This record gives sequence, C-alpha cells and structure tokens, in this order.
Amino acid sequence: MTQPKALSAHVLLHISRQLNISLKSLVATIGLLDEGGTVPFIARYRKEATGNLDEVQIRDAQEKLEYFRELEERRETVLASVEEQGKLTPELKARIEAALEKTELEDLYLPFKPKRRTKASIARDKGLEPLAQFLWDQQPGPPLAELAATFVSEEKGVASAKDALEGARHIIAEWVSENAEFRKSVRGMMLAEGLVLSRAIEGVADPEGKFQMYAQYAEPAARIPSHRMLAIRRGAKEGILSFEIELEKEKPLAMLRARVMRAPGEWVDHLDLAVEDSYQRLLNPSIQTEVRLELKDRSDEEAIKVFRENLENLLLSPPAGMLTVLAIDPGIRTGCKIAVVDDTGKFLENSVIYPFEPKNDLAGAVKTLASLVARHNVQAIAIGNGTASRETAGLVQDFLRQADLARIFSVSVSESGASVYSASDIARQEFPDLDLTIRGAISIARRLQDPLSELVKVDPKSIGVGQYQHDVDQRRLKQSLEATVESCVNRVGVDLNTASWALLRYVAGINERTAQKIVEFRNEKGRFRSRVGLTAVPGFGPKTFEQAAGFLRIRGGDNPLDATAVHPESYRVVEKIAASLGVSVNDLITQPQLVEKIKLEGFATETVGMYTLGDIREELRKPGRDPRDKFVAPHWREDVRDIADLKPGMTLEGVVTNVTRFGAFVDVGVHQDGLVHVSELSNHYVKDASEVVKVGQIVKVQVLSADPKAKRIALSMKALAPPPPKPKKAEPSMQDKLSALSNKFKVR
Repeated sequence: MTQPKALSAHVLLHISRQLNISLKSLVATIGLLDEGGTVPFIARYRKEATGNLDEVQIRDAQEKLEYFRELEERRETVLASVEEQGKLTPELKARIEAALEKTELEDLYLPFKPKRRTKASIARDKGLEPLAQFLWDQQPGPPLAELAATFVSEEKGVASAKDALEGARHIIAEWVSENAEFRKSVRGMMLAEGLVLSRAIEGVADPEGKFQMYAQYAEPAARIPSHRMLAIRRGAKEGILSFEIELEKEKPLAMLRARVMRAPGEWVDHLDLAVEDSYQRLLNPSIQTEVRLELKDRSDEEAIKVFRENLENLLLSPPAGMLTVLAIDPGIRTGCKIAVVDDTGKFLENSVIYPFEPKNDLAGAVKTLASLVARHNVQAIAIGNGTASRETAGLVQDFLRQADLARIFSVSVSESGASVYSASDIARQEFPDLDLTIRGAISIARRLQDPLSELVKVDPKSIGVGQYQHDVDQRRLKQSLEATVESCVNRVGVDLNTASWALLRYVAGINERTAQKIVEFRNEKGRFRSRVGLTAVPGFGPKTFEQAAGFLRIRGGDNPLDATAVHPESYRVVEKIAASLGVSVNDLITQPQLVEKIKLEGFATETVGMYTLGDIREELRKPGRDPRDKFVAPHWREDVRDIADLKPGMTLEGVVTNVTRFGAFVDVGVHQDGLVHVSELSNHYVKDASEVVKVGQIVKVQVLSADPKAKRIALSMKALAPPPPKPKKAEPSMQDKLSALSNKFKVR
C-alpha cells in the first residue's frame, strides 16, 4: 500500500485548530487511519494514542484529511501550471502555498487558467494591454486622448481612440473579476447580505401545489434553512421555479471602486465604467454561481446530518429480543401475508388470510392464527404499518382477547424499505424459493426481534427517514450513511454465530467478501468456539482480526471474554486482574461486584493505559451489555383507525418516524403520519426538532387538525406539556428597599 503524502505542519496546525483537538492527537489519529485503522476500532481500542477522541472527532479528522489531501494535489497542479507559464513569482508561490481553502486556491489560479476567447483576450490580441495598464496604474503621463490615439491600428482592428479605450476597459474588467481579494469580498457580501429569490415560471403548472409557497419568495441567504433551499432547488430542477441570489449592487460596486481607484485623473471615468462592467458581466454571474453551490453544499450537509441522526436513532431502536414472532403484512384485496420465525429469526412457516373485503373470511383468519400460534408457541405478533394495518391490529387484538392469550403482545412495525429488501439480492439469497410478499413479512418479524440486524439489509435511503435525500450529493450521502450504519453495528456488537453476512460486513475491518466467507465457513464447520477461530477463515488475516475481534461476540464459547467487548489483545490484563483477586476470569464476569475491588493503576502498561483499563472495568460491570433502550410497545386508541376518526383535541400515543429541522412526523396509527411543527414541540423555544425528539421515540400528542382529503394531520406535544413556570418576581435590591423607606417617611 502506497503511503499517503504527509501534510505540511501549517495545514496540520490549521486542522487541529478547526477541530479543537491537540496536534498530538491529530497526528496519532492520521497515522492510525493511514495504517488501515477503522474509525470504530480507533475510537474504542486506541484511546491512549488519540487522547480519548470519540468517533465523531475521528470522523471529522478523517473528512478534513481527505479534503486537505485533495487540496494538496490541486495545489501541486496549480503551481506546476503557473510555473510552466513562467509567471510564478515568489509572492504568488507563497500565497498559493499558504491557501487553506479550495476556493481561495482557485481564486489565485483564475488569472492563469487557460480560457476560451473573451473580450479581454481579443483586446490583448489588438495590443491594448499597455493602455489598460496605464489606466490601472493611475500615474501622471501624456493626455489620455493622445495616448489612446497611438493604439489606433487598421491592421489590428482598432478603428479609433474610443475603440482603444473600450478594449482597455475590457482588460481591466477581467483583472477586477479575477482579483482573488475582490472575489473573496464580493462572495462574502453575497453570502452575508444576499437574498435568495424564487419565482414561479410563468405559464408552467404546479399541479400538486408543491412549490406554491415559493412562487414569490425571498429569504436571506445567510439564514435560509436547508429544507427550504433544497425545496427551491428541486422546484428549479423540475422547471417550475427560477431562483437567484440578489445583492444590491451599490455596495459591492462601492467597495470595488474604493479599491481600484487610488488617485484622481482622467482615468477615473474609464475605471468606473470598467468596474461596473466587471461586476455586471463577469463577477456577479460567477460569484452567484459559487454562492448557489455554497448554499447547496451547506444545505446538503445539514440534510445529510438530519438523515444520519434519524438513521442512527432508528438503527438503535430497542429490540424486542429473541422471541418467536408471527408477522402479518396487511392487505385487503390480496389478503394478509403471514410469516412465523423462531427466536433466532429462522423462517418456520407462512400463510395468507382474507379477513376483509371482498372475501370477509374472518372465521378462516382466526382459525389460521390460532393454529400457527399453538403450533409454534408464538410469543409476539408484529403487524406491518401499511394499508389495513389498524384493521388488522383490531382483528389480532380481538383474537388474543377471545383466545385468552394475554401472554402474547402485538405491535405495529414500520414497513419502510421492506418491499425494497424483499426484491433485493440479499433476500433472494436468503429465501430463493419464497414469494416477495412472504420475504417482506419475514423482514417485519425480524425487525421486531432486532431492528439493527434486519435494517442493515436495506439501502438506508429506502428506510424513509431522510429529508430531500434525492436532492443532495449522493456520494457524500452514501459515505455518511454507511459510516452511521458501521458506527451503530459496532457500538452494539455482533453475535458471530447468528449474524448474516449483511450484518457482518459492517463490522470494523470486515468487507462484504470476508463476511460471506465467514458465513460459508460457519455453515461448513459449525459454530465458532472462540474469536481466535476466525483466523482459520480464508482471507481473515492479522489486521482484519485486530480491527474486528473486539466487536464480535461468542456466547457460550471456550473463553468467557469472547462474549464481551474486551479486545483479545487485553485478555492478559483481565487474567492478571482476576489473579490479583484470587478468582477465575469466569468468576470476574459472572460476579460484577468483584470489579469494584480493582485498583486500576496497578495494571497499566506501555500499551494498556488508564483509558483502556477504564473501558475494561465498565465492560466487566455489565459484560456484553446492549447499549440500546428497553423495548416498549406503543398503544393505539381503539376508536382511531383512519384520518376521518381524528378530531381536534384528541390525545394520542404515537411513534416518531422522522425528524426534520422544521418538526417531527409521528405515526398515530392511521396510515398517514402527522406533523408536530417545531413550534408545537415544547413550551420553550426549539431551534431544532432533534433537541426534543428522536426517531423511534414514543410520544403523546394532541390533534390540532386533520384533513382527510389533503391527508394532512397537525399535531402538538406542547399542548400536553405543563405550562412553563411563571418567572419569579425579582427580589427588590437593598437600594430599592432604602428608597422605599425614604419615600415613606419623607416630610411633605
């Protein structure tokens, strides 16, 4: 593997300041990343080296590293190009080498970039650059009319002194537009003071009224939120809206004039014309394009962040655990598809019932349910939340009540992405002989058992927790979502003997090919008895073992530590701890109270420091702990099954399905999620909905309005919250008390 080029000291120092982490930690982190270390591994098992940086800090460092390495490559290209042109002065070289932003570097390179034919290049070809230089220098000289007349040439196409001056102004206009400092100032003004203006394109229909709000809209570029910027861009992409960034031209023109004009003289009028031409024809369109891209980039980043947070919360939803589950994928005309899986997620049996129109076979449905429940000792029933979900839930609850099966609970499970999974290559590999609808029902059952293990099989973009996800940079989105899935999988840990290859591929250090080889090996040789057994898997080398081992769990194996998050490289330390207490490692794990007797300082070595020892102690307190919350099923109201059943003032329980910057969407069991606007989340000011709620959270809401025709539901959490405490009356100061006494006894 080729060693990546090292970054210069001033770049490293810049990154260190940007991220607010020590230079030592940054350099160590970069070294570990360059050696092939994964973010989860470095964050968990290399805390001494990084100074206890967390995953977010390490991923930030990784992103900055990629950015500045790309910048270094571009810098070398720019330097080589300018040098080849013979124009690389020591001052310019120093400025290029000091540039810390891609935009700044491109601004410096712009005057030297190969261009198409422009008004300025035509003027240069006519030999008018010396005249432009005279105007630019603003130094005493011959009368301007006389000087301009010397450039008249029939051969070069300069018909008059007036033409010569016009050509000179074109050259100056290009100089102004290509000046790095001028560009930076105008760009800053447009970002800080510009207005995003959107207009409906005349004569173009907006049939669904999606962009009605933006038909005549303006908002400051500095403050426009991600979702509104992306909505405007989508409207423009669909040919319904046009938009621009408007900046009152007088301010940038005044700034440019002040910097260009340094002395009075006959050149002033020409420079003024050149500056105005430069701004209107060159600078404004160019900077506007850059600012539009900057706003797009900013909006993408925000939208991706929202998606990442939602995905993380969804993946870390509480698992119901290893129960035998009967799942129902509801349907009306085509029937309700049923699949039963055992407590390991293994598919057992499937069926179809037709309790609704047109067949109305309620008796047959109840008989089938009773038979499946009895035959497989079902412990839970999962119902997909699509069409006929509430009707199916009502049927199941009636069945459980009449059959006196209180031990079995039923719960609604999100179907988002289930149809994508059922048609995927992964589903075909798992169940080649089953129909798509049965695969979907199996996925619903497994989602109840363990959302993380099942959702990793679905493209995150299909799970339905994004915000304008198809409008953002798809490469960045993919990288960010994959990093989120990787983070969640490694935080929870993976059972080596039950995990699918789709789950194993997200374990630190393991790729798709290696994951498939692990499963093939397991199918052929049987259960793994120890983590060390992984080294027998073809292609599973020492580096992969180092990265992955700590995140893989083996329950009931040869070594009790294999069921914990303690890394094999630290087993000797745990053995020493156990020996110091006079107990076995197994005793240490089964009796967590023993850990409290440990004085960690005595076990520190050159490679195992206090951070690692602290993690070992925490792990031994709760060996193999699952960081996810305890599973709780939401309760739907029996009298609410459709939007038409909703009435203002009703109180409902629901599950948060998506969180955006403008509010949270909540499933209250009527097939259509309701919106709790950010202003209805709390009695105190909320800037960002994610401060209050997260995906998967069970919340209580009050119905504000419900429109069955438009399929819109407005909800409030604020309406059910206790009123904010009244501000206490300020205690009068001593000065106030003395003044009051003085007034009381004042002689009138």
